[in-house]
Amino acid sequence: MSTYRPSRRSARLALAAAITVTAALTGPAAVSQAAAEDAPAPGAPGLGDPMFPLDGNGGYTVRHYTLDFDWQAPRTPFAASTTIRATATQALSRFDLDFAGNELGRVTVNGRPAQTWRDGDELVVTPKSPLTRGSSFTVKVDYTADPTQLRHRDDAIEDYGWIPTPDGTVLYPQPNGAKMIFPSNDHPSQRAPFTFRVTTPADRTAVANGRLTDKAERPGGRVRWTYESEQPVATQLVQLAIGDFRLIDSKGPDGIAVRDVVPTALVAPTKQYRDLTPDHLRWLREKLGPYPFNRYGVLVGDTDLGVALETQTLSLVPKADLLGTKVDAERNLVHELTHQWLGDSVGIATWSDLWLSEGHARFYERWYSEEHGGDSFEAAMRTAYENHDQWRHDYGAPAEPTEPNLFKRMRYDGSALVLYALRAQVGADTFQKIERAWFARYRGGTASTADYIALASKVAGQDLSGFLRPWLYGATTPPMPGHPDWVVNPVVTG
Repeated sequence: MSTYRPSRRSARLALAAAITVTAALTGPAAVSQAAAEDAPAPGAPGLGDPMFPLDGNGGYTVRHYTLDFDWQAPRTPFAASTTIRATATQALSRFDLDFAGNELGRVTVNGRPAQTWRDGDELVVTPKSPLTRGSSFTVKVDYTADPTQLRHRDDAIEDYGWIPTPDGTVLYPQPNGAKMIFPSNDHPSQRAPFTFRVTTPADRTAVANGRLTDKAERPGGRVRWTYESEQPVATQLVQLAIGDFRLIDSKGPDGIAVRDVVPTALVAPTKQYRDLTPDHLRWLREKLGPYPFNRYGVLVGDTDLGVALETQTLSLVPKADLLGTKVDAERNLVHELTHQWLGDSVGIATWSDLWLSEGHARFYERWYSEEHGGDSFEAAMRTAYENHDQWRHDYGAPAEPTEPNLFKRMRYDGSALVLYALRAQVGADTFQKIERAWFARYRGGTASTADYIALASKVAGQDLSGFLRPWLYGATTPPMPGHPDWVVNPVVTG
């Protein structure tokens, strides 16, 4: 034991030195880190999605959108405003909104004028005062909307954005066309409730996602229609249509409200196939579980669109899809309805996860069709198998798309084939348990390919990553379980 006893002054000096050293090593660093977190900084201009890095925005979460549109006539610009309620997830000196085209007017944050500048499809907003982390704020953007604005893709989507009709408009925002319609956080992982307030001439009807909550006469013989989305909606799934429409209400199984929106001249010609919706709802409920929303319906598009779109609770279906054969009509109707479960309610985390949405919709579409007079499901999957290596070469593996090929065949039949292989591997009963668990676990949220592999493995009671990952990411197509006679065609290059 030591016999040395320092003086009291020496002890105080030693204690002071120890405190100084401790503060030097820990205190300022902690204070500095906290200060850095609270120091205002710009929000990221994008979420870094592999397909569209600048889509979506960092630094805040949208809590609610309100769209106010004073629509005038087809292809005619009109006054519009979008009000966004949001929460800052960091201290913000400025933030971005996705907003393309349109003539910009006044922008306010919390009621005070904000500085803005435009950088391509980004609207950069600098509020009068920085926003603190965790604070709620409201941004309002006034602008002149251009209902002729659309863009083109060289895949299944083709034209998207505002889609003119003879007497009005419909929306096709997928994949990232919402920014042409309203300022937003335009990424499929970002969803929020919407209020739509749309003023039209008295001879036009406005419809949108969700429920009509008010219809009011306005000066000048105009009408304002108000809709509430009821549940959060991803921006790519927003629908707002204006035209000479008939609203046809009925009931589906368990009292589900069914509302079809049909151009007056197309009510009778499309009735036969639209009336099949209750049967489709019953069939899909047996496979996937309860319908996830309060209502559903078909918006018949008086357009030349090549493809339908699963806009939430109100699928846009081009008129040609409902004026042909029953088999073809049902394939399209069941495809879009399946999306309400898988794609709308269970959203995708990134665009690389699109196979989870389109692959499921194609899988159930073909399954239903085979049971109701359509082609053989197995024959369709065998054809997809034969072409799978070619599609991998041309369009990327199912979960590894490239941006130009995002909506090519691999994301449809090529991705349905992955689910077909999984069912063959684990058996029909286990596969159905996986599917129902997938919907139940992620209903109302977003999920990724990794989430699906993990859940499938848990439900099946075996690690399926070694089976699914080669199917989803491999350069070549794995053997099809139970079908050793299936052969992949050689890849043709050049």
